[in-house]
Amino acid sequence: MARSERAKMAAGEWYTCLDDELEALRVTAREAVFEHNSLPPKQRGNLGPGLKALLGGVGEGARIEAPFHCAYGFNIVLDDGVFLNAGCIILDTASVRIGKGTLLGPNVQIYCAEHHKEAAGRQAGLEIARPVGIGAHAWIGGSAIILGGVSIGEGAIVGAGAVVTRDVPANETVVGNPARPVKRR
Repeated sequence: MARSERAKMAAGEWYTCLDDELEALRVTAREAVFEHNSLPPKQRGNLGPGLKALLGGVGEGARIEAPFHCAYGFNIVLDDGVFLNAGCIILDTASVRIGKGTLLGPNVQIYCAEHHKEAAGRQAGLEIARPVGIGAHAWIGGSAIILGGVSIGEGAIVGAGAVVTRDVPANETVVGNPARPVKRR
């Protein structure tokens, strides 16, 4: 029996995003995100109820400011005290785990999907999903972009606007495009 596209995505294999089951899951996520983004702040609290139920895990005090967008939601785990500022986008085709007390500035983008290098593959919707892990007490500056397959260590700082294409060790500060360590004096 052939494996489903969802099973291939979860296994980190090439899959097609042009799949009815995956589209249904994205619709569910869009509905939860719409509710979260539309509720008045006093009603929404830290997370809209639909979004909180959708996410793979939400620690105590985790908060997502509106607007927010995610692809599936169930691949996202936020530990205690995580804060995502307004405009964050997480395309969670793979696991995205964000450690305790980590802060994401406005408009931070996390992209787990990597599209096929060949035009025909892209037209067929071929993608491969790569996980992202961010350790505890990290700080991701506004408008930073984190690509799939990247791990950011505990206490690390990613400067505003940085494009993170490689792992960032614990307690290191990176800036630029592509992100590079800041030299210490």
